[in-house]
Amino acid sequence: MGRVEAIFIAPSAGAPMQPLTEVEAVEGVGLQGDRYAAGSGTYSPRPTDPGAREVTLFEAEVLDALRTDSHIELSPREHRRNLTVRGVRLGNLLGQRFRIGGVLLEGVKDCPPCEHLQALVGKPVLAPLVERGGLRARVVESGTIRLGDVLQLEATVLSA
Repeated sequence: MGRVEAIFIAPSAGAPMQPLTEVEAVEGVGLQGDRYAAGSGTYSPRPTDPGAREVTLFEAEVLDALRTDSHIELSPREHRRNLTVRGVRLGNLLGQRFRIGGVLLEGVKDCPPCEHLQALVGKPVLAPLVERGGLRARVVESGTIRLGDVLQLEATVLSA
């Protein structure tokens, strides 16, 4: 079980990330007000798995490790993912459904770092974030995500 520590959106490609205390997640669209929900993100024109740009998540523990291991200060605003969570290994959520507040999400794809991110933050984050760049998720059920909301795996029902 994890918890949401930060929520950010950007209204357009390359725009500074804006902090929020809550955000509406819309099924099949993404986060209201975010560049990818509007189809105006840097990578919007590139094909990817369905829903892979609706919501992006990042582990707060990775920020801690960057600071300790690589002496790189990277804030939740800088990593350019929508949600920063603590207490959950995002890689374990690939292919899984999980809830954050009233929103049901499904882990679709990893979210590796890219040269575009490194250029925007002006810090050597590419190599230290390999395999730790976050998770892309699709919105399965709409609702509100708030700071402090719990992230928990959705129980799976096995048929007999």
